[in-house]
Amino acid sequence: MIENFVPYPLTYLKGAGSRKADILSKELNIKTVGDLFKLYPFRYIDRTKFYQISALNEDLPLVQIIGKVNSKQLVGEGPKKRLVVKFSDSTGSMELVWFQSIKWIDENIQVGKVYIAFGKPNFFNGAFSIAHPEIESYPRTEGLIGNSTLQPVYNSTEKLKKSFLDSKGIQRIIEHALEVYLHHVKETLPSYILQKYKLPPLKTAIQNIHFPQDLKALKNAQRRLKFEELFFIQLEMLHSKLVRQLKYKGMVFSKVGEKLNTFYNQHLPFPLTGAQKRVIKEIRLDTQRGIQMNRLVQGDVGSGKTVVALMSMLLAVDNGYQSCMMAPTEILARQHFHSIQELVGENLIKIALLTGSTTKKQREILHKQLEAGEIDILVGTHALIEDKVKFNNLGLVVIDEQHRFGVQQRAKLWQKNNIPPHVLVMTATPIPRTLAMTLYGDLDVSMIDELPAGRKPINTHHFTEGQRLRMFGFIRREIDLGRQVYVVYPLIKESEKLDLLNLEAGIEQLRYQFPLPEYQISIVHGKLSNAEKEYEMQRFVEGKTQIMVATTVIEVGVNVPNASVMVIENSERFGLSQLHQLRGRVGRGADQSYCILMTGNKLSNEGKLRIETMVRTNNGFEISETDLQLRGPGDLAGTQQSGVLNLKIANLTTDHAILKEARATVVQIFEQDPMLQAPDHVLLKYHLDQENQGIRLDKIS
Repeated sequence: MIENFVPYPLTYLKGAGSRKADILSKELNIKTVGDLFKLYPFRYIDRTKFYQISALNEDLPLVQIIGKVNSKQLVGEGPKKRLVVKFSDSTGSMELVWFQSIKWIDENIQVGKVYIAFGKPNFFNGAFSIAHPEIESYPRTEGLIGNSTLQPVYNSTEKLKKSFLDSKGIQRIIEHALEVYLHHVKETLPSYILQKYKLPPLKTAIQNIHFPQDLKALKNAQRRLKFEELFFIQLEMLHSKLVRQLKYKGMVFSKVGEKLNTFYNQHLPFPLTGAQKRVIKEIRLDTQRGIQMNRLVQGDVGSGKTVVALMSMLLAVDNGYQSCMMAPTEILARQHFHSIQELVGENLIKIALLTGSTTKKQREILHKQLEAGEIDILVGTHALIEDKVKFNNLGLVVIDEQHRFGVQQRAKLWQKNNIPPHVLVMTATPIPRTLAMTLYGDLDVSMIDELPAGRKPINTHHFTEGQRLRMFGFIRREIDLGRQVYVVYPLIKESEKLDLLNLEAGIEQLRYQFPLPEYQISIVHGKLSNAEKEYEMQRFVEGKTQIMVATTVIEVGVNVPNASVMVIENSERFGLSQLHQLRGRVGRGADQSYCILMTGNKLSNEGKLRIETMVRTNNGFEISETDLQLRGPGDLAGTQQSGVLNLKIANLTTDHAILKEARATVVQIFEQDPMLQAPDHVLLKYHLDQENQGIRLDKIS
């Protein structure tokens, strides 16, 4: 928003020029004065506090001292030449040393005069010194911004520093920009919002985020700018949702018919949990309203999302519509296809599978049946979005593990019908509430936060390398009881060759411990063809092999109730959410299941916290909150593709209260003034027009 009101090029700025403007654009994507105002400091140095020389210690980061220059001397020759200044206050003395810009410093420092020295104290040869301190006269010159308060520190790069744009250089340019252009900044938020949340005006916030008068002014500025950033994200998302609701009239699923009732009464293998019933009811209400449903269903591993999706698709069939279910991998698509087939039986509905492995002849038959309306549910991969795939009357789209699909891929399914189908998005990767509100703020969110009755929690244990033989003994006992085991290795792109060697060495070790013919091993990794993977998976599913050694290709989509042990090698190299996903491959049968986290003997503090969290809890939502704190929102699975996470100042880990306020405010605005016609909302309407957020509300009849 700020940049819209201060669009002046950086070349207009004193001290910038075309060269500096060019490098700021390339390195930090800063093109205008408004962009520059949004280059917020990442920390502040307290220049209000002064130290006495006798109170110095090496642990202090940066200090400032008022003292007198007693003498100055040029020492050494050539490259080792330095200027040494004896500096003292009433408590002691120290040295100030310069190795560069010696001539300029020497000419501008006078013996007998009092100065303020600022820098990092070092203790050497029994005395304190500061190398290359900042020096300014005492008392301070009036009008100097930043040097007597909380001094901003800005991120820089090597290329910027070469152009004299280190933190100090950036500070000088911003200082000048504020002097010349701050008065051009216009308010972006309605006055009643500022009053309600006691937020300072935007001009005041910008001034105090860069050069705060004091700590209170800084905190107020930070809160104002965080609120604004999160407010406009929510405004754009909820506006997009409102546009979609007004523009896209949804099909009405008016009845619960024979297919759904038959499945519920005759085929449902277990009672629905309270959470499943609640989510199905929410979907039922959505599909009766005459507007397009866009709902995200979050559910932990094993919470029963597939049954919820199936019952939603049967609801569509009962109302004369087809459904499709898109999964990110062929393995997962096949898993869903077989699971649904097993659940509904042979005669209830017609279900088909379409993946990259489907033959040309099979595709021709499938395309004809689909267009004729003879297929009720089509399960598949990205192959579903191909232009050749045409439905007779597509009413519901289910997208599984949606974060693996791009926005354009998902949108292609919308275009498979004249009236866009209802959309049900599912994820087994629990997302913290703050992240869900930001990533999926335009969707209605349902949570399946209850596991089916009778599910036993998975026991998780941490073993180090020294306990490997104990681990082998444990999995041998489980196999001898008739159960199966996963052993998973990391495969990270940067070191695929190294990791593949680790996997191969691990296989050799397992074959030594579990020799043929008594034990059989399946091997699955990314270097295999789809057909090879499918063959190895199927051997394990059918119980022909006792151990599956794999990389993370089995993170989702493998459902073997007889598998009771998940061993994760080098588990410190996995993120928490990924560890939780892998653990969820076991615990699907009646037997007690186990997850063994293998690590080296030495772990970083972060690695220890990840392992301790996994051992302590099976709750995916609790795990996701810890993962967010450790990794930040930009690193969580799939979220990098979302532009809304390019936050300048807000932090989704710590600012959930501000996000909640911002979202509640936007919700209230659209409830009371959906077209943003009130005088107070002119600025908000201007922002949405500037951002090109879809079709304008006032243009939709």
